[in-house]
Amino acid sequence: MKEKNKLNIAVFKRLLNYCKNYKSLFVFAVFCVLVLAILGPTRPYLIGRMVDLYIVKSQNGEMLIIWTIIIISIIFLEALFQFLSTYFSNLFAQSIIRDLRNRLMKKVLSFRMKYFNRTTIGSLVTRVVSDLEAITEVFSSGLMSISGDLISLISVVSLMFWTNWKLSLLTLVPIPLLILATRIFARYIRKSFQMERDQVSRLNTFVQERITGISLVQLFNRQEEEYESFKGINAKHRQAHIKAIWANSIFFPTVEVLSHLSIAFLLVWTAQLVGNGAANVRLMFGETISFVLWIHMLYRPIRQLADKFNILQRGTVRAERVFEIIDSKENIENDGAINDCRFDQKIKFSNLYFAYQNEEWILNDISLEINPGSTVAFVGSTGAGKSSLVSLIGRFYDYQKGSLKLGDVELNDIKLNYLRKNIAIVLQDVFLFSESIFYNITLGDHTISKEDVISASKAVGAHDFIMKFSGGYDYKVGERGGVLSTGQRQLISFIRVLVYNPKILILDEATSSVDNDSEELIQKAIKQITKGRTSIIIAHRLSTIKGADKIFVLEKGEVKEEGTHSELLDLKGHYKLLHEMQFSS
Repeated sequence: MKEKNKLNIAVFKRLLNYCKNYKSLFVFAVFCVLVLAILGPTRPYLIGRMVDLYIVKSQNGEMLIIWTIIIISIIFLEALFQFLSTYFSNLFAQSIIRDLRNRLMKKVLSFRMKYFNRTTIGSLVTRVVSDLEAITEVFSSGLMSISGDLISLISVVSLMFWTNWKLSLLTLVPIPLLILATRIFARYIRKSFQMERDQVSRLNTFVQERITGISLVQLFNRQEEEYESFKGINAKHRQAHIKAIWANSIFFPTVEVLSHLSIAFLLVWTAQLVGNGAANVRLMFGETISFVLWIHMLYRPIRQLADKFNILQRGTVRAERVFEIIDSKENIENDGAINDCRFDQKIKFSNLYFAYQNEEWILNDISLEINPGSTVAFVGSTGAGKSSLVSLIGRFYDYQKGSLKLGDVELNDIKLNYLRKNIAIVLQDVFLFSESIFYNITLGDHTISKEDVISASKAVGAHDFIMKFSGGYDYKVGERGGVLSTGQRQLISFIRVLVYNPKILILDEATSSVDNDSEELIQKAIKQITKGRTSIIIAHRLSTIKGADKIFVLEKGEVKEEGTHSELLDLKGHYKLLHEMQFSS
């Protein structure tokens, strides 16, 4: 437990480091908090003095009006500084969270693909959205408010002892009980926040996956079963929140009881003085009013301190998860320094080994060459390593042994963004954003003009079907391009290739999911986009790669055969077997 507390302190200090960029906002917000912490406790003192001097003692109506105006002015001044404190504290907090969210998102975008293979999208969404919102409260409602509450407490206690130290000691008798209750409450609430964090992540993950895969759920008639699973997760989510609410429902009434106990001690003491006929009892009337107001001001910050401490606990718990992602070493190391090299050179694999984890090799001792400007194809059974091999060219994964070169340059020595700028990969399952067709082609690149897009669309034979949509290129395709057919999504990905004009093109099963009517159109588009560039095709349908300059046959991560379509048929080996199996079926 001690180790965990130290970790939280370290996390909290790390959060404070983000304040450095906004010192002026921080100083002004602290100034407002400081003014409020002084004005608030001063008001009861002035009210007490006004009552004693101008109501009980002299009944001076003129001075009473003046002091009333002064106190009302202080109240308005408090309201002004409360507004300024709230506004600038939240501006300060949101500025920090903006920077933190930018850094987190930049980190996520740089991760290797294997990170996303084992991490749920829902948990990442929770980190980027929900967790950062909880951290916002650390700066707006937590840090600033705690500072103000502490200063307010010091001011209240100082004024109480300066006014009447005996009465102060009497009213502070229940404070040790309050401190004990606060410690117990803080310990319990941390556990409930950890549980709440885990359940929020589980709920987000479940909802995100089921909505994304709704077609699968409905296809297999799993609505009732998934709903029952959701009810179970939702019940645990509710239970996690109820634990925190249960602690609050005990703690805050305890604070109220203790504050009323302090007032009771005060009233009993005053009643005793009246009963004993104390000479100065009339002069204690205003003092008693001040102490009643101070007691409320004393217990409210203590109660709020516990509440704000909860916010700090929740924020640091969430920050731990956020910093875990920021500190992760899962991003692709961009060690390359070369940003000016020719891509019209041979791609050479030499004794290359690759595994997703440990030494469970997906690719074994791969050695092959791809000539510049040629069209090559990789074929083989499922799991043979085709997609893994081409993913290494785009550095979506890094190989463990051997070498992969472009000419005489090791691929890892090329600057990552420069490498990716010259390589395009078209996948079997084309992903489209829920934006316009134009955006999905250009991906927001403002250097690509509308004329360039239209010209590329006509080249691949997609312009006519795009213009049939209302708005043409401005038509919104819906989430993941759901309003388009598979063939139409594929053609849009081809247009994207043409406008970006990469030097190396990779087509990963680009025609395996389209119907026969769309395949002919897509084959014509493929001929268009492969002109003048090195093209690598992963093919399921062997009929689509007959014209390739060279075909590599992979089996269990090894290159078994290579040659043209006719050469491989003459070998009567793996390729001929694949050919016969496919065409006989």
